[in-house]
Order: sequence, then C-alpha cells, then structure tokens
Amino acid sequence: MSEKIMVEVAYAQPDMQVILPVSLTAGATALQAIEGSGILEKFPEIDLRQNKIGIFGKLTKPETALRDKDRVEIYRKLIADPKEVRRQRAEEGKVMKKGGAEPEKNEAA
Repeated sequence: MSEKIMVEVAYAQPDMQVILPVSLTAGATALQAIEGSGILEKFPEIDLRQNKIGIFGKLTKPETALRDKDRVEIYRKLIADPKEVRRQRAEEGKVMKKGGAEPEKNEAA
C-alpha cells in the first residue's frame, strides 16, 4: 500500500479565500494536487499557463514533488504594481502610515 500525504490547495480572490484539503500518494506533484482538489472546476478563470503557483509563498513549478502538510498556492495577477502605486502617491505628496493606510486628516477648529 502506498503512503499517503495530506496537502492543501489555496486560491484567493479579493473578496474570498478557498483552501481545499487533498489526500495524495507520496511523491505527487503540485499540479496533481491542483487537479485533484477540483479547484479548476470551481474557478474556471484559473489558467495555469498564466497563474503562477507556489508552496508556502515561494514560487515553484507544477512538477515539484510535495511533502506532507504542504500548501500549494495559486496566485492571481496583481491589478496594480505596488511599487507604481507608491510612486504615484509620493508624486501626489501623500504621506502613508505604516501598513499602507492613509493618515487621518485633522480638521482645524
């Protein structure tokens, strides 16, 4: 009998996150986990030729072998480049608080 491993497949949209547990045979790949999770059917906008994937935040290839308790993540393209957004804010003279929030405006009494 082949050894089994448990992994998770994660995908997030701006308004929701999905994490699906998957049981696989030891030596299974990231692509096999994605296909076995059923996530491609639930989210047809995922295109593995376009979307990058990773394991715990580190980019990886679909043929990467998984270990027990790995989390395969499917990444969406960024809507805006964070560096470009910061550059535009700096040009506008906006000062940002730590964490990216705009400071509160003090109204003169």
